[in-house]
Amino acid sequence: MRGLHPELRRKVRAGLDLIRAEPEAGKLLRDELAGLRSLRVGRFRIVYRIAPLRVIELVAIGPRRTIYEETLRLLRRP
Repeated sequence: MRGLHPELRRKVRAGLDLIRAEPEAGKLLRDELAGLRSLRVGRFRIVYRIAPLRVIELVAIGPRRTIYEETLRLLRRP
């Protein structure tokens, strides 16, 4: 988050606050990323999952162009 433009950083923080208030705010992902959710924040996406006991696990934050491939790569890592 430190390297982000201040305006984008503000939007990402607002997105994280929304997820904390309403965990189901993001859309459900499909196929290989089933079980994860994605919240749109401008051109960026926040990818997360809702774990048992409604714990929110942040998986990745990044530009839409690459975030889904990078998330899949992270999840496949041993």
